[in-house]
Amino acid sequence: MPKFLLKRWYGLHMVLALTFSLLLLGILTLHHWMYGAIGVICLIGLVIYVLQAEKGFQRDLRLYLATVTHRVKKAGEGVIQEMPIGILLYNEEKVIEWVNPFMTNMSGDEMMIGKNLLDVFPQLTLKPEQKRLEFVYNERTYEVLVRGEERLLYFTDITNFKELTLRYHREKAVLAIIHLDNLDEVGQVMDDQSRTLLSTSVAGVITEWANRHGIYLRRVSADKFLALMERETLDKLEESRFDILDVVREMTADNKIPITLSIGAGAAANSYIELGQMAQSSLDIALGRGGDQAAVKIGNKLTFFGGKSNAVEKRTRVRARVIAHALRDLIHEAEHVIVMGHKQPDMDSIGASLGVLKAVQLHKKDAYIVMDEGNSSVDRLMKEIYAHEELAEAFITPEQAIRLITGRTLLVVVDTHRPSLVIEPRLLEETSRIVVIDHHRRSEEFIEPVLLYLEPYASSTSELVTELLQYQSERLNIDSLIATALLAGIVVDTKSFAFRTGSRTFEAASFLRRNGADTAAVQRLLKEDLNQYVKRARVIMNTEKYRDNMAIAVGDPQEEFTQVQVAQAAEQLLTLSGIQAAFVVARRADDTVLISARSLGDINVQSIMEHLGGGGHLTAAANQMEGVSLKEAVRRLKEAIDEVV
Repeated sequence: MPKFLLKRWYGLHMVLALTFSLLLLGILTLHHWMYGAIGVICLIGLVIYVLQAEKGFQRDLRLYLATVTHRVKKAGEGVIQEMPIGILLYNEEKVIEWVNPFMTNMSGDEMMIGKNLLDVFPQLTLKPEQKRLEFVYNERTYEVLVRGEERLLYFTDITNFKELTLRYHREKAVLAIIHLDNLDEVGQVMDDQSRTLLSTSVAGVITEWANRHGIYLRRVSADKFLALMERETLDKLEESRFDILDVVREMTADNKIPITLSIGAGAAANSYIELGQMAQSSLDIALGRGGDQAAVKIGNKLTFFGGKSNAVEKRTRVRARVIAHALRDLIHEAEHVIVMGHKQPDMDSIGASLGVLKAVQLHKKDAYIVMDEGNSSVDRLMKEIYAHEELAEAFITPEQAIRLITGRTLLVVVDTHRPSLVIEPRLLEETSRIVVIDHHRRSEEFIEPVLLYLEPYASSTSELVTELLQYQSERLNIDSLIATALLAGIVVDTKSFAFRTGSRTFEAASFLRRNGADTAAVQRLLKEDLNQYVKRARVIMNTEKYRDNMAIAVGDPQEEFTQVQVAQAAEQLLTLSGIQAAFVVARRADDTVLISARSLGDINVQSIMEHLGGGGHLTAAANQMEGVSLKEAVRRLKEAIDEVV
């Protein structure tokens, strides 16, 4: 109770007691004066006793309060002097005015007061808006709480906490799945003994590598291993860029087809179930990108290592037949089918779209192809299509496609698997029945389809669609223009069968030729305008050689280029003697900087473009940059080359 209230309470009771005593004294006096006299004497004695008791109470109260105050003050001083937190006061000139003993012990300087704060702690950088920071002093880590208005700093030693956090990070579980990409294909050309010896030697190398790094390894099938390790081990493997990929490939290099590995690893998951799902997902992505690489997923971040060899062409058509039958069933279940390629469609995208259109028509279903503004390289083909009455009716705008979407619409995406690159991303949101047919190496950004046919070994999407067509009907009659467009897509993406060409590429081309593809028409469709040729030549003239075996060409900042023009210039540079990789940097009409990269295979341009945010194939990749100049884009490109190669 507050002191003034205590006094009021005490005074009120004294008044009431005195009033009652006087009334009692008056009554006694009325009965006999002697009783009154005795009452007066008693009252005087009572008053004297109360006054003495009040003085004693006040004296004891003051003594109690003084004792408590002294103890609290002493305890506060003891806490400040002995608490495991440093306290430092400084003035406006950052001169130290007062510190507690913790700070003296921390710095080893008993004469800190009067010195400049930054002279004592050079690593300590204070910013006006900063409220909390960490800094290292004498091999200890401290967290500093800043009270700028009071010019007060609190220092807490968090070294043990940091070490515990680091240890927790190092010892977190990592799950990896190691897959032998092409063991079956290699084994087909060997006898049983040679195949067994090869499998045993590869398994021995992987086991020795695992033992060296402290990895628990378990073989779960003929071509698959399960690996369990700590995060610290994974960090070391990333530093070595998973050198086991190179070891196995070089060890089996004498074979007609060297064995390659794909590794999918997952880390930083909340449960072992999620960890396993991340590892399997990473492996799927690594295989989807052609194998011979490691995909490491840490939380939501996906990183790739390796990928130094081209994808090995599959020797069986079983997968193509299975996908074709699954696609046929989906078409039968659909009300109608919408086919969509990537933005700025090229010859491969349009050819594949026409091939899917034909597959749908074979099953008596309506099909439509979404088309936006094309590029100049497909103008001749589009003129031929629009002159064809039946095919022209199948091409619709993105807005028309949106209006056609129903619950039973089947959407087929060709020549891309990235949502950001499709012509109309809203179509992906409007339907869950999606089929993806693509030949690009899988990127982190990915459409989740009900049916996926992604084969990085293929020369083009047109090749994949041509194979699917062969399983749609026994009596196949393809329109000559569709067959020609499919063949043109293959020719463009293989550079007239010079790059990424396998035996199945020629088989697909042969099939199209038998079904009406006109090779002369293909050449006519691919003819180039003289002005475009001269424009590309000007870009090539502005070329510098980089690191002896690379060429970097830069377009005129005042000129505008398309993706096709930039890609053609890069391909032209690749024909020069001594050039293993070519890069062309130019500006598009919307001020976006385009980078096209081409390689003969020894240099992985896909990894370089992915470092910049793009993607593609090992030998053909690209990227787009917004808000940067050509000079800045070239600088970043060189940094990426130095980082990756």
